[in-house]
Amino acid sequence: MKRLLSANTSEIEAMNGADLKQSILASEGRIICAENVVNAGPQVGELTNGEVAVAYGADLLLLNGFDCFEPFIGGLPETVADLGPDSSPVLRLKKLIGRPVGINLEPVDPHAAGMEQLLTIAEGRMSSVKTFQEAEKLGVDFICLTGNPGTGVTSQEIAKAVRVAKEHFSGLIIAGKMHSAGVNEPVAAPEAIEAYIEAGADVILLPAVGTVPGFTDEEMRAAVQVAKDNNALTMSAIGTSQESADADTIKQIALRNKINGVDIQHIGDAGYGGLAPAENIYTMSLAIRGLRHTLNRVSRSILR
Repeated sequence: MKRLLSANTSEIEAMNGADLKQSILASEGRIICAENVVNAGPQVGELTNGEVAVAYGADLLLLNGFDCFEPFIGGLPETVADLGPDSSPVLRLKKLIGRPVGINLEPVDPHAAGMEQLLTIAEGRMSSVKTFQEAEKLGVDFICLTGNPGTGVTSQEIAKAVRVAKEHFSGLIIAGKMHSAGVNEPVAAPEAIEAYIEAGADVILLPAVGTVPGFTDEEMRAAVQVAKDNNALTMSAIGTSQESADADTIKQIALRNKINGVDIQHIGDAGYGGLAPAENIYTMSLAIRGLRHTLNRVSRSILR
């Protein structure tokens, strides 16, 4: 399997979920996932945030706030109506960027403590049989089962959602937390990680060391080892607005989490226009794979 680090668009398009997982593994910790908010005004008015992200080194694009029942991606040159009734904005974006595209779906716990104070999100953004099936139709390559701040997503509900997702979606399943999501529970408890893996998660999502208070290098390494022992990948996430910090902070976080063995490094969406500062995506790329592979990634034509 061609490693994602140096794969052409035509090779990526031919990958199924199992192929994508293997191509990430083969890239040896040098894959970047950039997240962006789909309903925010793009950083560059006439381009999607996805185009900006891949131009600066992103290998995977994660859409936050995407509604499976009312699909919209800011910056696309055509509306869904223009694309036709059987077309998908996800497929259109994939043609523009030549990279795998995923979405967040949130396993909200209706009985979470303090739920009356938490945010309410649309049905199309929550995990369910219907949203998994719709994501499949839309051409989504991977689904991240996690929670935005204040939505009441619990580890228990994430594990339940993984099982449902494996029955109704053929792409990669990422499961875990970047932060508390409004629930008072550990963000990376060993029992939660084991439950995600047992349910069938392909990638375990963990907060990047240096982003969540008290989450240590030792805990990260232990979680990574559990994942490796069970044929799962890991993704560290900068989901605490530090994606807009100075370049040195991004570099430190990137190197520290690479040392701890993660397969994918995520950079969040808390920057202008719902995307991390483009220069910070580039900084992360330089830190974890050097100039040679960075130039290879940002310069490779989507027509290949």
